[in-house]
Amino acid sequence: MNINEAKTILLLYRHGTADAEDPQFADALALAKREPELARWLEAHCARQFVISEKFRQITVPAGLKEQIISESAAQARIIYWRPRIALATAAAAALVIFLVTFQFAHHPDDDTLAVYQNEMAGHALRGYAMDLMTNNPDPIRAYLAQNQAPADYVLPAALQNAALTGCAVEGWQNVKVSMICFRTGRPLPPNQSSDLWLFVVDRASLKDAPAAGPPRFTAVNRLITAVWAQGDKVYLLGMEGDESMIRKFI
Repeated sequence: MNINEAKTILLLYRHGTADAEDPQFADALALAKREPELARWLEAHCARQFVISEKFRQITVPAGLKEQIISESAAQARIIYWRPRIALATAAAAALVIFLVTFQFAHHPDDDTLAVYQNEMAGHALRGYAMDLMTNNPDPIRAYLAQNQAPADYVLPAALQNAALTGCAVEGWQNVKVSMICFRTGRPLPPNQSSDLWLFVVDRASLKDAPAAGPPRFTAVNRLITAVWAQGDKVYLLGMEGDESMIRKFI
């Protein structure tokens, strides 16, 4: 199996589902572990799937739709005409979402904007990940990141320095390396989850619209509240589930 054949198979792959245990994906997934090019492609593919699923979750049922269906239930002729229109409208809305998301990624494969970066890093945190190094000691974390050519000379806000470290990972984005430093806030965590606060550090030059130095910007990205700021030649992205008041405690 070559890389192109693996990509064709993995187009149907859905991260975080039983697909990971499906024999039809086994060879392609194994190849992705050996081939960096395929691994980067699979990472981007999973990120697109995540964005699409989030867009679908944001589709709301039109106000009054249930009441309108009930009120017209006695008029069978109208129901026969109206129901297909509802189905057609729903299908059209879903198709539009798919088209817009697909168009965005298909026509901008190298889109190195802050918004795309935020979405992809939030996806790493929310989809689940494996830490490359698990430790509560900051020195081995910096050493590991430096050894793997990821940003290691980052500066933590004073409040974040007091948060409990759990480890780190090196993520890829637009052919650059991103440092992912994982923390615990002290809140109860689900089983098998070791972190609920994530800091991503990337070189400022890798973002075409990197923010200027200044106070953090707070933005809701998927299920996370994020804070973004620039300092020196680095851009920092801090994310957690919660609201702005909660994340401010760590900045």
